[in-house]
Amino acid sequence: MDRNISTFKQLCEYCVSSKKNIYEIAQYNMAKEADISENEVRNVVMNALKSMKEAISIGINSNELSVSGMCGDDCYKVKKFYNKNHSMFGPLFQKVIEYALATSEENIRMGKIVACPTAGSCGILPAALISISEEYKYNTDDQLNALITAGEIGRIVSAKMALAGAVAGCQAECGVASAMAAAAITQIRGGNIYQILNSSALALKNVLGLTCDPVAGLVEVPCVKRNPFMAVFAITASELALSGVESKIPIDEVVDAMAQTGALMSPMLKESSEAGLATTKTGLYYKSLICKK
Repeated sequence: MDRNISTFKQLCEYCVSSKKNIYEIAQYNMAKEADISENEVRNVVMNALKSMKEAISIGINSNELSVSGMCGDDCYKVKKFYNKNHSMFGPLFQKVIEYALATSEENIRMGKIVACPTAGSCGILPAALISISEEYKYNTDDQLNALITAGEIGRIVSAKMALAGAVAGCQAECGVASAMAAAAITQIRGGNIYQILNSSALALKNVLGLTCDPVAGLVEVPCVKRNPFMAVFAITASELALSGVESKIPIDEVVDAMAQTGALMSPMLKESSEAGLATTKTGLYYKSLICKK
């Protein structure tokens, strides 16, 4: 297998010609790159999976606010609501929302999380993958395969552009996380290479142009609440792809469009907090309060 895979087209061709899954090719290449065994690669991924589950476990039982005081108790509120009112979409949906908020709020409390691909988007992939794994009883190996698949999606996107809000807005953070989550879900549900890549394309297309306009320059508002939304988007993309729905624009071209959109986006909307939600009347009010602390 060739280690120089830099496009999704190449990845797809390797999967088809070698009759291997994305995770098999990815873990082989990671092992060669790091000069370790494939089992050691899986151990590293296992540690990441454990950290994701720990962040959920801690975050879901906390209502501690961040230093700014803006966020930290949303998961608590949702959990309290679900204790009395079931979600219209069922127990899986409840878990996705709670897990995404729990993880994202652990991040703003400076707890341990897995940046996947960034800290601001850390709740999307764990929420989707772990909640589905629990509900449908997927084993650890299945979860590791899904996580490695997601990592390969993120790696190839990052080979084309930097995954940072300061470079291309939130589409490059939460958007890419949603694409990674969609790939993970499609993999664990038995999707083929085409369905996996289609799910990523569908998820990413959905958020092209998403700006990064954090209030007071903190990864809190609107970042925390974007995580559950994007986790749900990922599941939607996966179900569409598994149904045979295809992205008319190939994933490589979707990524190119994201890079172009990011380049055209005003610097004022790329993590600088100089426009958008950050400069609304209420956004500036919160900033003034935080600056006084």
